[in-house]
Amino acid sequence: METLSLRVQRTVDNALLLAKWLEQHPEVSYVNYPGLESSKYHDLAKRYLRNGFGGVLSFKVKGGKAVADALVNNLTLISHLANVGDAKTLIIHPATTTHEQLTEQEQVSAGVEPGLLRISLGIEHIDDIKHDLSQAFDKALLGAVKENGVGAGV
Repeated sequence: METLSLRVQRTVDNALLLAKWLEQHPEVSYVNYPGLESSKYHDLAKRYLRNGFGGVLSFKVKGGKAVADALVNNLTLISHLANVGDAKTLIIHPATTTHEQLTEQEQVSAGVEPGLLRISLGIEHIDDIKHDLSQAFDKALLGAVKENGVGAGV
């Protein structure tokens, strides 16, 4: 309990920094995070959330399910677990895990699209988190090029 406020603040800070980084990534279609000025919930979040915007966000990768799965499988620091609120950064691909029992149409109506990833930030240094995602994107995209002969975002 003595370090809880420090851990939560680091998580919240990491989430905002990662959301901004992902929003600029060429292989990301969009990012869902109320701390981003582009979020339709940003004004409400600023009004009601006094110490940051939370430690969980989602983002959609270009290339759909295959690229999302490859990205998750190529992470080394970030763990593939369905939990949230851990001291360690965690990622999940809801379409193939938590929502896989639903039809594709049911998933979409629940806000779960192919290629959508949910990440719960931990307390690792943000540069290490970004590096892990960068190298996983590189490997996932290389695999998509080899498999399809074209870029994943095309």
